[in-house]
Amino acid sequence: MQKRERLYEGKAKKVYATDDARFYIIEYKDDATAFNGEKKGTIAGKGVVNNRMSNILFRMLEANGVETHLVEELSDRETVVKAVEIVPLEVIVRNVAAGSFSKRFGVEEGRELEAPTLEYCLKDDALGDPMINDSQILALGVATEEELRTMGALALRINGLLKDYFSRIGVRLVDFKIELGRYEGRIVLADEISPDTCRFWDAETNRKLDKDRFRRDLGGVEDAYREMFERVSR
Repeated sequence: MQKRERLYEGKAKKVYATDDARFYIIEYKDDATAFNGEKKGTIAGKGVVNNRMSNILFRMLEANGVETHLVEELSDRETVVKAVEIVPLEVIVRNVAAGSFSKRFGVEEGRELEAPTLEYCLKDDALGDPMINDSQILALGVATEEELRTMGALALRINGLLKDYFSRIGVRLVDFKIELGRYEGRIVLADEISPDTCRFWDAETNRKLDKDRFRRDLGGVEDAYREMFERVSR
């Protein structure tokens, strides 16, 4: 499969067309951003970790009946994926109070929630990716009612599978963001699952193993990413 023109470059990835219209090639970068791009930096080796770790997790989810965009890992940084049409929503699932959730609701960080929460944000950098509710999604035509039901159910199913998976390797899945896409009339999991898009805490110490170390200037960012990859790769 031949890489063609670059279609898109985001904060963490580049997307290329291929000589087969059914597929794209994604290239993962080491660039790091936080707070809607206000903070910028580089995390050495991040692209390799996020690419390979995402593919391991996508294969696990595929084995459990969750369709993803994954086709083939080409190299440490490149993967062939299905040419999905991304639904312009960030789908966020939270199991533990942290980050903006704690600030919005005055809940101490680390409190286990009584049930997982499901949130949506509109993918629009110029607007700062604002939160959006079900009725607003329908009103703006971002997704249909059936798609919204499918996305919510799929996000919660993915949460259950990931929580079980990470608990077995001593990691607390605090929260995560996923993106979903349309492919041949179906909603499929796209984007990535990595320390960039999830909050991972060590199950015994609550030590942060994710991008919060970059956001909050905690140090040890590269080590945290590598540790998560090593745990997932065992």
